Formats: sequence, structure tokens, C-alpha cells
Amino acid sequence: MLQQVSSEHFQALVNQPCPLHLPDGSQLPIQVEAIELRPQSRLPENTRTPFNVLLRSLGPTDFVDGLCTLELPQLGRVDAVFVSREPALGRDPALGYFSIIFN
Repeated sequence: MLQQVSSEHFQALVNQPCPLHLPDGSQLPIQVEAIELRPQSRLPENTRTPFNVLLRSLGPTDFVDGLCTLELPQLGRVDAVFVSREPALGRDPALGYFSIIFN
């Protein structure tokens, strides 16, 4: 399923609140902040352009990283998406900032 995910699947979620289903079964309200295409990372045998999805929690969270689940337009439920936390670096330290890398 993860091989079918493309950057276009996240376009409708940019700046929209949506739930991130955490490994412990809880939900974290997040917002997709940006989608960054990484064409220079494409392997010759791969047709998908690699991309990163940048997320922001809508409230405080202790979640650091793990395999999560997202609901994506046109694809539905996508399981086993690895989400990793990034440092706040000048942003609101009370919120969580995360990334998902699709190669």
C-alpha cells in the first residue's frame, strides 16, 4: 500500500486538520503543513518522485516517533506509515513537529 502513496494524495490535506492514529491506538490531531518533492532522490527503477510530508500537532504531545495510520483521500486508510518528530527550532515548543519520508 505504501508504494501507491504519492504526494498528490496529501494535497487535499494541506492546512486541514486531520487525525494521526498513533501506535498506542490514540489519535493526535495534526495539520499537514507542507509537501516537499525530492526528485533528486529518485532511483532509476522507481516511478514515484520521493517526497516529504511535514506535519504539526494541533496541541501538545509527547509522541516522538513510530508506525502510524492516516486516512488519505482516494486511498483510504494507510497503515504502517513511519512518522518521526523534528525539533521545534524557533517554532512553538508546546506543539509537535513531524515528518514522513516517502522514497
